[in-house]
Amino acid sequence: MTPDEALARIRRYDPRLKAFVRVFDPPMTGATSGGPVFAIKDLFDVAGVPTGGGARVPLSESPERHAVVVERLLQAGWSAVGKTHTVELAYGGWGTNRAVGAPWNPWDAHLHRAPGGSSSGSAVAVAAGLCDVALGSDTGGSVRIPSAVCGVVGLKPGRGLVSLKGVHPLSPALDTVGVLARSVAVAARALGVISGPDGETATRTFDPEAALATEVAAMRLAAIPLEHLGDVDSEVGKLYLESIERLRESGLAVEMVKPVAALDQSFAPNGMLMAGEGWRIWRERIETHREVMDPWIVRRFEVGRDLSDDQLAEAHASRAEHQAAFHAWMTPYDALLSPTCPIPAPPIEAVDETTSPLSRLTRAGNYLDLPGISVPCGLTGQGLPAGLQILGRPREEATVVALAATFEEVSGWNGRTPDLSGFA
Repeated sequence: MTPDEALARIRRYDPRLKAFVRVFDPPMTGATSGGPVFAIKDLFDVAGVPTGGGARVPLSESPERHAVVVERLLQAGWSAVGKTHTVELAYGGWGTNRAVGAPWNPWDAHLHRAPGGSSSGSAVAVAAGLCDVALGSDTGGSVRIPSAVCGVVGLKPGRGLVSLKGVHPLSPALDTVGVLARSVAVAARALGVISGPDGETATRTFDPEAALATEVAAMRLAAIPLEHLGDVDSEVGKLYLESIERLRESGLAVEMVKPVAALDQSFAPNGMLMAGEGWRIWRERIETHREVMDPWIVRRFEVGRDLSDDQLAEAHASRAEHQAAFHAWMTPYDALLSPTCPIPAPPIEAVDETTSPLSRLTRAGNYLDLPGISVPCGLTGQGLPAGLQILGRPREEATVVALAATFEEVSGWNGRTPDLSGFA
């Protein structure tokens, strides 16, 4: 779409959707323009524009420079149309925000449903066709979760592929930058633009065209049986099993296998690292501004206050052992399949902030440092999206993209969009 088309849709639909916290009108461009239109999660710095971080008190009033990923997209001729809502400090999977408000999931104009988090506004903006691509961060599922419940593609690379410079951290050991789009090809091409060495943690590059052209016929996939996935909504489970059958019908070998450690066994240690590292990063801010912060975010960070440095070091050591064991188990398989989220988007009023079911199957991707993608795999009887999660072996983003593109071709789902007439 053109920037003018994006801005026209934003003006028409976003007053109710509330995907954006700030709209760039005119759009922000680099030396050239004419490329796709993108939106930026409000955790990423944009020079001269406040970085809100989902908080009432901005994380940075006027950053001196763009985040590296923003700069790379602008240099490639892409146009930025604004900054999108996030859960405060990116610490939550529901997409709720009691500090500055939460966007609407665009698949239900009558009932405010959870958009998924923490990249909530990015998913809503893409699903509603307000931009071609949106940037998000993913520490425990924050790109894949909102993508699944909003019916878009969410691509999370492994660490070392995309720069974190200019992206405010939650947990440096787990943080990754990913992209959200309506198709696998567009997501892959966006990842290609933002990938590459940055002189610090990013050391690799990604070739999207090579990934999209990768032959998958000989690949061997593992899929987690429903009985080993814990509580999964019956309709989500049905769509998941149908997705496996479509992949088999396309000629791929898919085995139902119980992994060496269930995906949700990564849930608690991943949460410990988020809380422990997050508290150490944001302690001063929380102690200063807690009265105007989302109280549930404060409670999550305070779990990290009670973790000693020795306990945190032990958690890092255990993670290394768990990674080695899981990576060895994955060796015979090119990818691992599961539902992205075990439930569809609930009404926001029904959200239980003491639980985190939406991230139960995604946190493993961060804890075990696996590239992953969520691809739409169908709608429930209420017309709510579900996602198929594909996790790859370490550093094998190309395999994840190739398999996702193959599934997209056979799924029968690609291209469906929500009815926005109720938001106009």
